[in-house]
Amino acid sequence: MSTNLAFVRNDFLPAQQPPHAGSTTAGWLRKNLFATPKDSILTVIAIIAIVTLLPKALDWLFLSAIWVGADRTACLTVDQGGQLASGWSGACWAYVNNRFGQFMFGSYPKAELWRPLLVLFLFVALLIPLLIPKAPRKGLNALLLLIALPIVAYFLLLGGWFGLPEVETTLWGGLMVTLILSFVGIAVSLPLGIMLALGRRSTMPVLRSFSIAFIELIRGVPLITVLFMASVLLPLFLTPGNNIDKFLRALVGVSIFASAYMAEVIRGGLQAIPKGQYEAADALGLNYFQMMYFVVLPQAIKLVIPGIVNTFIGIFKDTSLVTIISMYDLLGIVKASFGDSGWQTPVTPLTGLIFAGFVFWIFCFGMSRYSAFMERHLDTGHKR
Repeated sequence: MSTNLAFVRNDFLPAQQPPHAGSTTAGWLRKNLFATPKDSILTVIAIIAIVTLLPKALDWLFLSAIWVGADRTACLTVDQGGQLASGWSGACWAYVNNRFGQFMFGSYPKAELWRPLLVLFLFVALLIPLLIPKAPRKGLNALLLLIALPIVAYFLLLGGWFGLPEVETTLWGGLMVTLILSFVGIAVSLPLGIMLALGRRSTMPVLRSFSIAFIELIRGVPLITVLFMASVLLPLFLTPGNNIDKFLRALVGVSIFASAYMAEVIRGGLQAIPKGQYEAADALGLNYFQMMYFVVLPQAIKLVIPGIVNTFIGIFKDTSLVTIISMYDLLGIVKASFGDSGWQTPVTPLTGLIFAGFVFWIFCFGMSRYSAFMERHLDTGHKR
């Protein structure tokens, strides 16, 4: 039988050039900004808004802003003759510069500021190696950051030991309070949330019922309610003479609230793990704890990294609610400074709020970018 191979090519087709329209600036604009009439209209509106508002915003924030001054008069506009004119300048950054120490540390004594600065240095020195995937000794690093550092920070910040003068938590404030509350909330909520998520999926009725009740109860009320109960109602159940520090109550309230939300995020990751992974672990003879530690949890946590970081960002921003119990984080102490008659101007409140918002954005954006980096780094089993 003869075989006809006339339809089979003996050589490859030559490589073709990529589409010309997509490799030019005009092609990119057509694809991303003017693909449809709706996209074109939105693009034109956005361009008009940017051209109209951006120059004014830049002028107010930087060009017409006042950067140095001792009081509110520094932010008065100045005419060409050098005389103070009616009206006010752009952003009053002199006010932020004057209040910067208070915004960072609250009313912490100036002579003792080396203590929170030392804690901050230790925190950064331990956090950076933990965030670098190739850095060695991750276990020791995590132990120092999550166990040793909080103990050292407690003795340093509060004082009363080793010859350090005591600084009551009522004097703490500003960004220091925001970072402490968010760090403790994040460090506690992740392991506690994992335990609650495992408890909710447990086959033990008592453990499962307790986990469900705890999660649904905490998630069913706002954080303000939890903080109010921790600050006002908790002392009513204590014996006379026994009292819990208000700052510690805020730490407990924030940590409990974040743990309930973290538990649901982790549970979503556990449900996404195929049943075959559990069966494979059973086939290898692993017990429940070995199966969860070596097989299930690493995969589940990797899948829900965006949800975990989203919860972390929420914790960081929700620390502003501690003002309900008379504790002042960064935003609270900025708002409290508006009452200073020496800096009362029409531009002072907006300047202070922009500064606080920018600080919050820097931290939240950093967490978001690191989350994206970890997703790419850990995306080894779902490559397309």
